[in-house]
Amino acid sequence: MALVKPKTFRPVESLAAEEERDCNELFVSLEDVDAVVRRRAARDAVSHPDSATALVSRLGREQDAAVREVILGTLVRLKSPSAIGGLVDCLRGEDVALRNEAIEAFRQMGSEIDPVLKSLLADPDPDVRIFVVNILDSQRHPDVESWLNKVIEQDSHVNVCATAVDILCEVATEAAVEPLLLLKARFGGEPYIQFAADLALKRIRGV
Repeated sequence: MALVKPKTFRPVESLAAEEERDCNELFVSLEDVDAVVRRRAARDAVSHPDSATALVSRLGREQDAAVREVILGTLVRLKSPSAIGGLVDCLRGEDVALRNEAIEAFRQMGSEIDPVLKSLLADPDPDVRIFVVNILDSQRHPDVESWLNKVIEQDSHVNVCATAVDILCEVATEAAVEPLLLLKARFGGEPYIQFAADLALKRIRGV
């Protein structure tokens, strides 16, 4: 009778060491001079939840459009606090292209980022608030209208309110009528606010 060779399992410590080595190799590859190597590393990073910080760091310096696209796609799939925080930092940056890419990345995420978006609607920087309202443009879930109604009721910056009204024109229901009327009263001297709010009201009323 043939002897059956016992199966050997690697110790947990060796598995952890191998994973750490693979992760370190990935981080090194993210800094490689070859864009193909960087792109492959950014793709493979989706299997390493702790890679978000390194990906965000690379994103801010990456000049190759294809690599940036893969990094952003991986950050969207990771959806970790570090990944989301890095994308928020991009909204605050001066790189217009990267800022727009971050907005698009947020648009591809689900409702799990709602708490982050809500907090950013109160950000001290009106530009950040405008970017978040633009992100909401694609968030077609039941809370979007109520968020936008609060924006036009509470935000003191005319450009933030104007952006919110533009989106309300597409999604507003009867619940937006009073906020729109209050907005018109607050910004009585702003022709665009008057025009956009009136347009939204007409669409709600079916005029």
